[in-house]
Amino acid sequence: QIAFMTLTLFPIRLFFAAFMMLLAWPFAFIASMGSDEQELEKPLSWWRKVVDILLKAIMRMMWLAGGFHWINVKGRRALPAEAAILTVAPHSSYFDAIPVTMTFASIVMKAESKDIPVWGTLIKYIRPVFVSRSDQDSRRKTVEEIKRRAQSDGKWPQIMIFPEGTCTNRSCLITFKPGAFIPGVPVQPVVLRYPNKLDTITWTWQGPGALEILWLTLCQFHNSVEIEFLPVYTPSEEERKNPVLYANNVRRVMAEALGVSVTDYTFEDCQLALAEGQLRLPSDTCLLEFAKLVRSLGLKPETLEDDLDKYASSAMKMKKEKVDLKEFSAYLEFPVSHTLESMFALFDENEDGIIDIREFVIALSVVCKPSKTLETIQLAFQLYQSENGTIKEEDLAHILKTAMGVSQINVTHLFRAVDEEEKGEITYDDFYRFAELHPHFADDYLYADQMGAESGLETSSLSASNGICTDFSPENAEDKNKPLQKKLN
Repeated sequence: QIAFMTLTLFPIRLFFAAFMMLLAWPFAFIASMGSDEQELEKPLSWWRKVVDILLKAIMRMMWLAGGFHWINVKGRRALPAEAAILTVAPHSSYFDAIPVTMTFASIVMKAESKDIPVWGTLIKYIRPVFVSRSDQDSRRKTVEEIKRRAQSDGKWPQIMIFPEGTCTNRSCLITFKPGAFIPGVPVQPVVLRYPNKLDTITWTWQGPGALEILWLTLCQFHNSVEIEFLPVYTPSEEERKNPVLYANNVRRVMAEALGVSVTDYTFEDCQLALAEGQLRLPSDTCLLEFAKLVRSLGLKPETLEDDLDKYASSAMKMKKEKVDLKEFSAYLEFPVSHTLESMFALFDENEDGIIDIREFVIALSVVCKPSKTLETIQLAFQLYQSENGTIKEEDLAHILKTAMGVSQINVTHLFRAVDEEEKGEITYDDFYRFAELHPHFADDYLYADQMGAESGLETSSLSASNGICTDFSPENAEDKNKPLQKKLN
């Protein structure tokens, strides 16, 4: 079927869809000229209403060309005065743009998107909230703009937000980002379903790429999509004061409507689990738990690298000195709390009430830079090296156990391969040269050993069960009540 459709229907659909997008461009361009915020807060003029209808019709024809012959809509879309924000989940594909083009609600987009030829003009037409990566204060400004529009009593178009913040495979709902819930106004949850026999829609970190998804989808004779508008969710006074609670409660309602589980892991956790550096994390790593505690403690992603530099400098001055919980609290400049105690317990390998602060720094480096393995190892060498700049095999074991968040690891094979002169000690330069020559050193010298009976790690623990990561599987979503796993036990 794929071969036949590729030679027949696919090129026709692709051409027609591209033509529809090009046809929409001049209408969107003309309608966007000269618009300002004051004009947006007024009722649409008759000619803009005509343009709005024309653009929606053109966009519908574009999706029709893609095989979405009919779009099943359930429920009633609330008016802007009833719900200024539409929260949509699960977010699993760029085909999730279908409800955007049906409603022409504003969305949150990267500022760079407006410079994309043709598509950028269409994006500007719906008056998105732009987020700038180059502006360090962009997150705060984005939240303030969402809040301003949401509290305008329906004067602005509704804002459509995908609170997961990234694409998943629809097996569960990950943690919602709080941006849509900070304004404390009623929101309307919207759930998406793609009830197709063959899933060519899902676009995550693993599996087919964007172009392959487009090709496979256009080769299907028919593609189904369901959009369900759930009842407006009005927050309680407690939820208005606590956006995280508000987000979690809305997520629960949406998960029940979808018939899926929820998980407390986030997009950042998934990036960590699937990082493409030389060290990939096994499924029994405690670093995902550590990452959750880092967030709970209040360490913010945008300042995490600066925090890492500060903590690393302090750790180097402390050298091999171990600290108790009170000293750990002073070191982090956070008061003792349940979260801090849980984090401390992860590194209290002997349960004697003291930890090696260097292990915390290494773990934090992995969370900050999940794909930059060698940067973490270089930092670890600085923390563990002797006066002549070398480390021994036991030091390398400590470093890699912490970097992988596991209780046992056999580094003998790797250490001997790096220590070609059999000095019994290596420098970071030795390790770097070896890693340059053997970019897959972890697969060749670590994971192969860890799969053996001696290490206790199962072969299956290194694979993802559902296209995201093992900890995102619905059957693991209720594990949060289990005791914390220690790094070493």
